Amino acid sequence: MGKAKSEKKETVKTDKPKSDIKKDANIIDENKKESIIEEKISVVEEIIKKNVLHTPTAVKCGDSIGNRGLLYGINSLDQFDPTVYGLSPKFCLTDFTDLKELLEGLQIDNESEAKIEDDQSNTISEDKDKLMGIGLDCCVTKIRDSDLLLVQTTDFFYPLVDDPYLMGKITCANVLSDLYALGVTICDNMLMLLGICSAFSETERKTVVKLIIKGFRDQAKLAGTRINGGQTIVNPWMTIGGTATTVCKPTEIINPNQAVVGDVLVLTKPLGVQVAVNAYRWLYNPERSARLKLVVTEDDVRLAYYRACDMMARLNRPAARLMHKYNAHGATDVTGFGILGHANNLANIQANPVSFVIHNLPIINKMSVVSKACGNAFGLLTGTSSETSGGLLIIMQREQATLFCKEFEKIEGCPAWIVGVVEKGDRTARIIEKPRIITVPAKEVSGKLW
Repeated sequence: MGKAKSEKKETVKTDKPKSDIKKDANIIDENKKESIIEEKISVVEEIIKKNVLHTPTAVKCGDSIGNRGLLYGINSLDQFDPTVYGLSPKFCLTDFTDLKELLEGLQIDNESEAKIEDDQSNTISEDKDKLMGIGLDCCVTKIRDSDLLLVQTTDFFYPLVDDPYLMGKITCANVLSDLYALGVTICDNMLMLLGICSAFSETERKTVVKLIIKGFRDQAKLAGTRINGGQTIVNPWMTIGGTATTVCKPTEIINPNQAVVGDVLVLTKPLGVQVAVNAYRWLYNPERSARLKLVVTEDDVRLAYYRACDMMARLNRPAARLMHKYNAHGATDVTGFGILGHANNLANIQANPVSFVIHNLPIINKMSVVSKACGNAFGLLTGTSSETSGGLLIIMQREQATLFCKEFEKIEGCPAWIVGVVEKGDRTARIIEKPRIITVPAKEVSGKLW
């Protein structure tokens, strides 16, 4: 990771209200954006001091990863050292949220979204300019008096890793995935959404926010897009997210409802991210760590965590490009509702009376063992375990899928898998009773993630 800048930047004093500062940020030169961010932080500083809810209990902060120079993702191990940035050696970003509450919330939201979609189905069908609604997380709207389409998506969540820079990269990749699932490969603009934790100290606030923004910005640059605008608030917990927007021609979008009997389902990232992230945190809880080490070693958990971070930080853009080349019939990204939840959402919108049947579950090595030891509490083996910045689940003809997987592995250095088939049915998805667990990677190579 690059070293933090030591120069003290001059902060321009202003009497402008926050709303004016935000408007100025949209037209300011790129080189002045960090000064604007510092100014916005100072504006809310007094509010934060008056509304501190608690001082988080510090726990040991373990390894994080991130070779920032690689084209895609992260493929080498290093450590996030908080002291390099003037933070406490015990600083952990994940202390400012609760992963258990996040997982439970995502499971509840899956049911809530289905109800919302049912309630609004009539409204959506009557809106001729809205081509896609709630179900797939992306909104596609026809632009008035033109043949162009406006494609928008938004997402936010809580920190999953302790490295703020890496968390920024993961967040950006996650936001962009909904565009990529539609085959859209060019994003015209992004907004960044930040809920700054009110429990941060002044040093933590200024340092962590800058690193998150830098990670988000670097990932956006890697994706060939830019950040113009956003929203910053004070929040009891740290939240990070964004919005992605593009204007494109209809030919740039792959309609997600074209599945036909005989097609197959391809997955471009392994499952098990949430299990790996939680298992890693358990290493620093004596009671849970002792139970965890009954089934896996500490090295197993750390390696799984590194792999999860690598996958979360990878853009789904290469897969989106290949979707066009190999004539995909539709796709969705696999995130909060797990592979089965998102497969079911995708099946529900199909034009033909089909169903998706999942036979294979590619899972990060050792995470199926951890999940079984927990009584499948995560839902990993039943396809309901939430993922963050997961892969694309793509519908395509079997012959095309084979070629897709070969080229994808050549480009990414990691495989994609045929995980299911399309059958005649009632627009639902299911996993067979005893799915085949595909260990990822298939073979361990010393010193390498994949």
